[in-house]
Order: sequence, then structure tokens, then C-alpha cells
Amino acid sequence: MGLPMSLKDLPADLRPREKLLARGPAALGDAELLALLLRTGYKGRGVFELAQQVLDAFGGVAGLLHADAAALARIKGLGPAKRAELAAVLELARRALAQPLRAAPVFDAPQQVKDYVALQLGQRPQEVFAVLFLDGQHRLIATEELFHGTLGQTSVYPREVVRRALHHNAGAVVLAHNHPSGMAEPSRADEFLTQALKSALKLVDVQVLDHLVVGQGQVVSFAERGLL
Repeated sequence: MGLPMSLKDLPADLRPREKLLARGPAALGDAELLALLLRTGYKGRGVFELAQQVLDAFGGVAGLLHADAAALARIKGLGPAKRAELAAVLELARRALAQPLRAAPVFDAPQQVKDYVALQLGQRPQEVFAVLFLDGQHRLIATEELFHGTLGQTSVYPREVVRRALHHNAGAVVLAHNHPSGMAEPSRADEFLTQALKSALKLVDVQVLDHLVVGQGQVVSFAERGLL
């Protein structure tokens, strides 16, 4: 006998929703939480099997949260409705992390800034360079992914960073990029780039507060390293 196709086919005491309401979300495993979102499997594969298949395909929850629409569409059983729900969960997580950064200076909560950029850039298959634009009180105005590269390198143009800073009337910025290799240790090229951007932005009275390098499970801060 196969696993149930949908959650409603399970005994009440085994349903993730009832378990969550009775014991809290921390009591559920990753597959159970995802099954709660998916609700149904498909012919020949139950909802828990589908949930585990999705997690395995993306290397766990972190990889799933950074999966793009095309990657999700390749998973059998993830139709438009399920893909939309997963995308909504990711966007809610991003907004939840961004909200306190808009309300108070970003360095009132440095770990939240790291969590925010890790969610934005972690697990990406290619290098992405992003900028957090801040107002004069160092509150978040906007985050933009300005440059996308290959697995090895990306081309970052200081002129474009300056242009976007002026567009947002930013008083300061936090630079961020990921290392798809998983190693968060800054390279010499990262250091040269930071100094070039710092010099260019100084000409328009915009301060570089930090440069964050996102790796696998780690975010390295230039400011904390004394590299700015």
C-alpha cells in the first residue's frame, strides 16, 4: 500500500496541520512542513514522497528557498499553484527580514543584515552582486541585484553603482555578493573592488558601510574584518 496522495487521506493525528497546531511548527520536520504547503502528491507518489523529492532535488530547505521558477517547473508534481505558493513563502521571508531594516539603522541589527543577504544570495548557482541602498539614517531604501556573472567572476561597474545610489538619493550603501563555491573568504579581487567602489561613491558623498560576502552557511563582513 502506497503513501497517501493528500493530507486529508492521513489519520488526523498524523496530519501536519493538526500536529503544528497542537505542538507548534518546530515539532514538524522539513518534509512535513513542505507537505503542509503542497497538500497533495500525484499519481504514484504521495505528498510526503513529493515533499522529500523536492527537498532532495534542491539540497534541502536552503536550496529550495533559492530555487527559481524554471528549476521548480522541472519537478514533476509542482504545478503552477504549488510553485506560486513556494514563491510566496520566499517573498514573505524576504519581506519579514527587510521590514526591521527599513525601520531602524541597519547596524542596530547586524545579524539581521547578514540573514537578509544570505536569503537573497545564498545557494545561487552564479555570482550575484547586490547593493543595499540606505538613507541618511542608514535605514534600508531598496536592494538591487546589479550584476550577474559566471561561476568564477562578474563584472561590476562603479559608474552603475553610483548612478543607482543617486537614483535612490542614498546616503550610504552595503555591498554584497555571493561565492557560488561556498567559501565566504574574501579574495584579493573582492578587496580591490571594494576600494574602487568606496572611492567612486565617496565622490558623490555616499558612504560604503560594509561589504558582505555570502558563502555556504556563512557571511563574512568586511567591516568586522577591518577591511574598509
